Amino acid sequence: MRGIAGRWYRQRVSSGSWDVVTVPRALEKFPMAFEPGRGFSPSKPERWPRLPGRLEFYEERLHVTPPCGEQQAAIAANIVFLLAGWARAHAGFEVGANEAGMLLGGAVRAADAAVWRASSRRRSSGFHRRPPLLAVEVSGEDENEDMLMDKARWYLEQGVETVWLVLPEERQVVVVTAKGRKRVSAGRLPAPAGMKDFQPALADVFR
Repeated sequence: MRGIAGRWYRQRVSSGSWDVVTVPRALEKFPMAFEPGRGFSPSKPERWPRLPGRLEFYEERLHVTPPCGEQQAAIAANIVFLLAGWARAHAGFEVGANEAGMLLGGAVRAADAAVWRASSRRRSSGFHRRPPLLAVEVSGEDENEDMLMDKARWYLEQGVETVWLVLPEERQVVVVTAKGRKRVSAGRLPAPAGMKDFQPALADVFR
């Protein structure tokens, strides 16, 4: 992960400790991928590296991106606020935020926001094991639309019915489902499958 003065932290596979590595700005590319050290377990959050930023595990490697920027964070918060308000008025749903982790198909990915049907089981400190109804990804400095589309395909493969790709620079949301994709540039977003009448105005997403 990015540290002070352009430094990056890299795990030593052999020992499980951490090196500090300087990476020239021109060579930086995200997400940065590396093999996890001994003792790592995708299903156990306590065995993940304790670093700032965002970590995901897929294709048998850990992928690291820096903490999100101001615009990305603010828009993600807007979406969580809208989702939480809707869920309070509709019993039987729960909202995940703060890089909500889910373990699906052997990989661990994290969404900026997601909505699940509420479960009767007691909540744990582990990752969700069920696909959400809706997963939301907000584009940032290190994640463009093409990269998010790759992640949207993974979501669909794991049984997620609707994915929203939120593009702050274009002030658009790309709605991705198994039927295809729809780019929304004005008005209201279509209600995701299973979330009747959740149709927020695009202006509220980018408020």
